[in-house]
Amino acid sequence: MEISKCKICRRAGEKLFLKGERCFTPKCAIVRKPYPPGVHTQRSRRGLSEYGTQLREKQKLRNLYHLRENQFRNYVRHAMSMRERDSGDALLELLAFRLDNIVFLAGFAQSRSFARQLISHGHARVNGRRVTISSRHARVGDVISLSPRIWQSVRMHDIEQFLSKYKPPAWIALDAVQKTATITSMPDTKDKVTYNTKLIIEYYAR
Repeated sequence: MEISKCKICRRAGEKLFLKGERCFTPKCAIVRKPYPPGVHTQRSRRGLSEYGTQLREKQKLRNLYHLRENQFRNYVRHAMSMRERDSGDALLELLAFRLDNIVFLAGFAQSRSFARQLISHGHARVNGRRVTISSRHARVGDVISLSPRIWQSVRMHDIEQFLSKYKPPAWIALDAVQKTATITSMPDTKDKVTYNTKLIIEYYAR
């Protein structure tokens, strides 16, 4: 059974922005119930073990990007194989360059899950070419856009209005009029969500 997205955020102890607009309202579960799900969780709890701390950090980052365990494990192994790079920084860059993440950060989708839906339904364009693979690795210089047809849908009206005042990360140049996003540089791996990549690497290095 799939775990509620709100419970995932409560378990992580912070907003992972998994439910789009709801995460920015007082209805957000973290605002209403700022403690882990389960019985008696408002009471004091024993500290986590070393393994538990590593697991929580891993789950936090995996859920942020909405990945299955085997997908996330492959990213970590790839990052660990890049000997010339810090494994933690390499992992964050690999995840940041996923196409669904770029579509989300560009402001074209309210959540990464919705970005994935747009891509799988054939609405995403990379340098003008249709792409249907959410995990596609983007590159510096790529221009990301959506099909003109999808912008005519009712669901995209609010997003279109949001773009006029949205400011994406510094490494993404957004043209709100043309509705295109250009990757101008390597991503800044410092995200709004705090995580310790060292613990994640240690978890998989066991």
